[in-house]
Amino acid sequence: MAVSFLPCFLILCLFPGISFTHAESGMIGVNYGRIANNLPSPKNVVNLLKSQGISRIKIYDTDKNVLTALANSGIKVIVALPNELLSSASSNQSFADNWIQTNVASHSPATEIEAIAVGNEVFVDPKNTTPYLVPAMKNIHTSLVKHNLDKAIKISSPVALSALANSYPPSSGSFKPELIEPVIKPMLDLLQMTSSYLMVNAYPFFAYSANADKISLDYALFQENAGNIDSGTGLKYNSLFDAQLDAVYAAMSAVGFNDVKVMVTETGWPSVGDENEIGANEPNAAAYNGGLVKRVLTGNGTPLRPREPLNVYLFALFNENQKPGPTSERNYGLFYPNEGKVYDVPFTARSTFPVNGKGDEVPVSTWCVSNGEMARDRLQAALDYACGEGGADCRPIQPGATCYHPETLEAHASYAFNSYYQKNARGVGTCYFGGAAHVVTQPPRFGKCEFPIGP
Repeated sequence: MAVSFLPCFLILCLFPGISFTHAESGMIGVNYGRIANNLPSPKNVVNLLKSQGISRIKIYDTDKNVLTALANSGIKVIVALPNELLSSASSNQSFADNWIQTNVASHSPATEIEAIAVGNEVFVDPKNTTPYLVPAMKNIHTSLVKHNLDKAIKISSPVALSALANSYPPSSGSFKPELIEPVIKPMLDLLQMTSSYLMVNAYPFFAYSANADKISLDYALFQENAGNIDSGTGLKYNSLFDAQLDAVYAAMSAVGFNDVKVMVTETGWPSVGDENEIGANEPNAAAYNGGLVKRVLTGNGTPLRPREPLNVYLFALFNENQKPGPTSERNYGLFYPNEGKVYDVPFTARSTFPVNGKGDEVPVSTWCVSNGEMARDRLQAALDYACGEGGADCRPIQPGATCYHPETLEAHASYAFNSYYQKNARGVGTCYFGGAAHVVTQPPRFGKCEFPIGP
């Protein structure tokens, strides 16, 4: 198929987006909340996720439309059993079996469900669902075993930091005494037995906003700072995030669980807040999320657990206009509902990760390829732009040239998109093409054609 050079969308073909990257040292995912009446369709959201290289998301239910849209996308997902179902799941094994069959097994393996969050911040649920948590987790796990899914799908339950009685210094971290015997120990025992991890929701913003006179903003935002020394261990902390995680590790150790891993299932910083929400603004949100991504992908673990990689889910994908509470609750999104960025977090895969102008370069080889699910006319139009006004080197995909075969639109578009991407130094938004392209971390192969990588 010869490449045509028809007029296209000019720069409107491109949407400057965030490139999420997976590295050996840690993993970044994103929470896809939907408490809003103006969000894109699940199918469009999946295209957005793929175009940005986001390979992991977490949702707060098992919505059929979302799980169907995720099928065969390569995006892994954490689903949730809502708090209001904990009582039924804890007291009735048949209910748990039916829930797993309907909401999990029926979507697997096309939709890659990798974990189930049983409840969410149950200890602060005003409906007092805490007594149901561990029995519900056990019944859900039993159901996974029945469906031979227990090896592929983990179970856990996101815990807010309010479950801690002490968190400073980190070495003094401890759980609230009234939670330890009834729920903390049995839950950690189950997580240990099933080789799962404790899900933790950690928000340095809350600690900073409530104690701005005592906590350095630079310390909260991963900026250069003098750090804090833990008097109990002598360890130095340069970020509030690390200190919060180590308080959780110390609390688990205090009740006899030293080998359970931690996953941060929520963390973020609001871009807008009420007058009394100190620090809620776009520059701080960009600095926090940018610093966190750099921290996860280029650093090791925490001072207390230096060999444990940090696995983190940012909150959230979109601003959600129907969330109750203070203004900040509706303004944690990386994107507006129209898919425009709220602020710039430079998550390019080649990334220099600048935070307020600072950052070290982290070389990661990546390529840009076409989205095979894109409609052919839109894919062709994006190809035309790349080879025309975009200035991509499309000579190798002309008839008789080295990369003309395979003669498919997808192969030719991938070559052109990658040429444009590498030419533009893998910059933010240079692998989008209106959703027709996405970033990959393995060199693409179409026949014998080799895809170049830029300087």
